[in-house]
Amino acid sequence: MKNTISEYKTAQEDIEGLDLKQILSRVLANWYWIALSVVICLAFSNLYVRYKTPNYKISARVLVNDEKKGAGLSGGGDLLGDLGGLLGTKSTVDNEAEILKTRYLMEQVVKDMDLNITYYRKGTLKKVELYESPYKIKVVAGADTIRATDVEVSFLKNNQVAVSADGIDTLVALDRSFTIPYVGVVQVIKGPAVPVMEEKYSFNIMSVDSKVIALMDAITVEVKNKQVTIIDLSLTHAIPKKGEDILSKLIEKYVQANLMDKNEVADSTVKFIQNRLAYIGGELGGLEGNIQNFKQENNLADMSEQSKLLVQTTGQYVNDLSKIETQISILKSLQDYLGDEAKNKRVLPSSLVPADLVFNGAVEKYNTLTLERARRLIGVTEANPGIQLMDKEIANARADIESNISTTLDGFIITRNRINDQMRKAEGQVRNVPKVERNYLNLARQQQIKQELYIFLMQKSEETAISKTSNIANSKTIDPPKSEVKPFSPKRMVVYLFGMVAGLVIPLGLMYVKDILNDKVQTKEDVTRITQVPIIGEISHDEGNDNMVVANSSRSAISEQFRALRTNLSFFIKNADEKVILLTSSMSGEGKSFVAINLGQILALTNKKVLLMELDLRKPGLSAKLEVSNPIGFTNYVTNAELTSDDIVKQLKPQENLFLVSSGPIPPNPAELLLSERTKILMAELKQQFDYIIIDAPPVGIVTDAQLLASYADVCMYLVRQNYTLKQQVNIVDDLAKSQKMKGLSIVINDIKATKGYGYGYSYGNYEVNGKEPGFFSKLFKRNK
Repeated sequence: MKNTISEYKTAQEDIEGLDLKQILSRVLANWYWIALSVVICLAFSNLYVRYKTPNYKISARVLVNDEKKGAGLSGGGDLLGDLGGLLGTKSTVDNEAEILKTRYLMEQVVKDMDLNITYYRKGTLKKVELYESPYKIKVVAGADTIRATDVEVSFLKNNQVAVSADGIDTLVALDRSFTIPYVGVVQVIKGPAVPVMEEKYSFNIMSVDSKVIALMDAITVEVKNKQVTIIDLSLTHAIPKKGEDILSKLIEKYVQANLMDKNEVADSTVKFIQNRLAYIGGELGGLEGNIQNFKQENNLADMSEQSKLLVQTTGQYVNDLSKIETQISILKSLQDYLGDEAKNKRVLPSSLVPADLVFNGAVEKYNTLTLERARRLIGVTEANPGIQLMDKEIANARADIESNISTTLDGFIITRNRINDQMRKAEGQVRNVPKVERNYLNLARQQQIKQELYIFLMQKSEETAISKTSNIANSKTIDPPKSEVKPFSPKRMVVYLFGMVAGLVIPLGLMYVKDILNDKVQTKEDVTRITQVPIIGEISHDEGNDNMVVANSSRSAISEQFRALRTNLSFFIKNADEKVILLTSSMSGEGKSFVAINLGQILALTNKKVLLMELDLRKPGLSAKLEVSNPIGFTNYVTNAELTSDDIVKQLKPQENLFLVSSGPIPPNPAELLLSERTKILMAELKQQFDYIIIDAPPVGIVTDAQLLASYADVCMYLVRQNYTLKQQVNIVDDLAKSQKMKGLSIVINDIKATKGYGYGYSYGNYEVNGKEPGFFSKLFKRNK
């Protein structure tokens, strides 16, 4: 048996299967609790769906002019030729999506729409948010840090308003200022509609920053398709119309910011050109005055044919020289502009150098960085590492521009010198031209150069003015904000499904936790999972608390279970010499005396002489259950050599074949008495007189008395009581079997209540243990056994 137990123990430690029939039985046994839980959870789900403020999803789509992807909005740049870089920096759809997420834009929306103040109307169970409120709250002077505050408002007669909040409860007149703690000075202003007098209102006011954070959490900006330049915006809000207006305002602020960037570049260019026009105009006016005075002083009405020929010969050189001088003058002006430290953080005009892609690209990069720096400075200081890094990039871009201007200027100067040399050669051929006419030619040439420069600047000024008026944003709304018809949340079916799942999980979880926390034996599997010691019998709970159920109700189900125990006992008793049966348990109260009495009765019914021995000398209970006096017994026999076995054996009624040896007085040394030689003599005599001897021993889990008596026993029955014996105490049986301290060890499970779901449903005939007819599922399970 030792090997069998060891093999079983290993197998059980490795594999523990689930008893699906038992689990299903428990679920069906508690179906009404599960049904009640589902109904309650569904009721709560219905209340949640009914009274939870619904949130709607508002969506919009914006098309962005992304030059890198060649997407499209034309803004008139083609008409202006080299002014393409003048109207602002190029953008990408990813950059614009990030701009739409910025805190700065959302803060402007909150301030313009006063979104940090939310109005409510009191309902039966909850407050209902209002978009078009019959009154408005005006913050006259806000606190430094506004704390979120709920304020109750009731309108009374004579334009009186009752205001109640944390720290304030007063009456104020409409349009009169009053102070709310941690908010500031505010006014209640009557709206277009007169509020109902009986109706109560409230509003919540918070700081702008808090509202901005809440809206930024509720909004989503993403580029779903990387192949197109479309930005998708979505916002969740309780009021569809309000959500649509918030999203529209955000797009409007984004477009305004984009146009401001473009106009800033145009204004910078116009200002530069106007300054140069004023300066060149002054020089041109001075030259024209000098020419007039020169003609008057020298009485020149017309130039000679030789002078005309000289002018015609050198005309082309003068024209070329004037263009070169114009470009040199512009580049020197740009050098002076770049050298001015006061203008280091301003954008540069990028349309003054004709057809120079390198220069225009450098200026475009510089303007992009400058505008981005200004945008970032809205939320951070100049000490921010990102701003300092951008300052380095701007300085590098400015250095590139200065290097490009220097290189270009050197090229123009070389060209100018070459033209001057050619002109000097042409002039050498006409040395015979009078000195007066030669001086006049110099003045005329200077006038032409200044005039060409002035005309060029005038042209650029007009082009810039035209381009500014034709500025459009780099994006347009292709799908205006629109709310979905159905709420985005709560989702009714999801909530109901969650309620149903919760209704199932809660009772099942409680049942599981109860089983986990329950450390007492509930089922036969709890025993077989721990030990391989065989179960010889299972005894049901006695509803009548009758200690002699076999004698008083021989046809009951418990009586049949004791008959089954008697039958199983025959497999443990191999010959006539094996007749001593020991009953023990883990602790007191597990039913040893009850089983001993009824087992003795069921054995006596077979015309066998059966003796019950009350050897629990520490806490005897067998005599009391049999209602037999206990003046003399085993203790007296052991301590008094004059007594014989006949003196302590008593016959029990009404069964003639059933006898009792009571414990006698409680001794101070029970273990020593059991080891006495008189005990061996008594047991030898009794085995000669009786067919069966049933010993009611003390619990083996508490004292060693049962192990001392095990030497006399041929069969040892270990009592386990349902919902009483601890699971860990079953290990005692396993230890006793492994050590072979008791012979013929077996287990009797006692006091089994026929509870559905725990694997016990004993019946006799067509009736359950409690006398009720079994149900459909009980019959079904029995049929499957």
